[in-house]
Amino acid sequence: MIDYPGFDFEITARDAKSGARTGRLTTPHGTIETPNYIFCGTKATVKNLSPAQLHEARTDIILSNTYHLMLQPGADLVEKMGGLHKFMNWDGPLLTDSGGFQVFSLGEGTMANEIKGRSGKGHDNRNLLEITEQGCVFRSYLDGRTINLTPEGAMDIQRKLGADLLMQFDECTPYHVDKDYTARSMEMSMRWGDRCLAHFAKTHDGRQAVYGIVQGGVYKDLRRYSADYTADRPFFGTAIGGCLGGTEEEMADVVQGSVPFIHPTRPVHFLGIGRIRDVFRFVRMGIDTFDCVIPTRLARHGTVFMRGAKGETINLKNAQYRDDPSPLDETLGLASSATFSKAYIHHLLKANENLASQILAQHNVATINRLMREVREAIPKGGLDALEKVWLGL
Repeated sequence: MIDYPGFDFEITARDAKSGARTGRLTTPHGTIETPNYIFCGTKATVKNLSPAQLHEARTDIILSNTYHLMLQPGADLVEKMGGLHKFMNWDGPLLTDSGGFQVFSLGEGTMANEIKGRSGKGHDNRNLLEITEQGCVFRSYLDGRTINLTPEGAMDIQRKLGADLLMQFDECTPYHVDKDYTARSMEMSMRWGDRCLAHFAKTHDGRQAVYGIVQGGVYKDLRRYSADYTADRPFFGTAIGGCLGGTEEEMADVVQGSVPFIHPTRPVHFLGIGRIRDVFRFVRMGIDTFDCVIPTRLARHGTVFMRGAKGETINLKNAQYRDDPSPLDETLGLASSATFSKAYIHHLLKANENLASQILAQHNVATINRLMREVREAIPKGGLDALEKVWLGL
């Protein structure tokens, strides 16, 4: 067994009508309330936002990416600088992924949509050279050098980065592969998970905790098998990852095929999903934390989340906002959302001024944080259905 001193997860309330629950997730860098949203600071920065701006937007936890940081600036340098918390001046809880999704999907930048089910076409991943039982070999997208990444290496890198919560190394299969390939990949990821745990235990000092990842593609029997595996091993938490299907219904089936079989008292994370409607749907299935690049990515394209907006968002590039004097949201408790007019932000976007992305990114982060606070308040009262109608403008 692996003990996790300094870590704890306590379920504090449950929804009588669904699998939704509230909880308290404790790490060495602080305790967060769940359900919660983990914002992506991929390269040791949440795009366009400083840690102070994240705190102002009431952010509790962020993540960084093992794959990108191992390439630039390198895990050894981050460790020399005192670890990610000190390096990026973030004092709250921090998660790192294992790099598996990026190795298998982003090496050539062509497979992310397919893994998430948005394309049934084949892939062109020329930077991924080889996948074997030992690990994977790929070319750096920065300088073309060949890199061999193993489960043990992924654990070493995450140990050096120093995040609180770590992910096991796994292979992410795309949508187009068949069940036999998915099963073989899942079984290899399970063996990789055992290797991750064994290697993690060798240097474990109580400052980090590991999540196992449920794989199995769109196949319910494989998802159950993988979920049973994670429940049987001494992971601190469980993540649901891999291919999530080609439709929203398939994605829901993936989660429904996983959650009943995972460890019932461990925190559950959903990798890479985070629209407002997703939060409501999957909180009801028992998801405790989400991560997604959507809030800051949308901001860079002029789009913001709005409480009550049809379709969740509005786009400030649209001509209707050219002379709109109203602010984004005076009720959000954020100065930039309350003081800058939509007309001014529209102007900034048209002029390609960076301030626009900064304003909109902070607004989106603060809006999602408000959503999660209200979700947490609604669960014990049985109020998720009413709250969803408010947020989605139904």
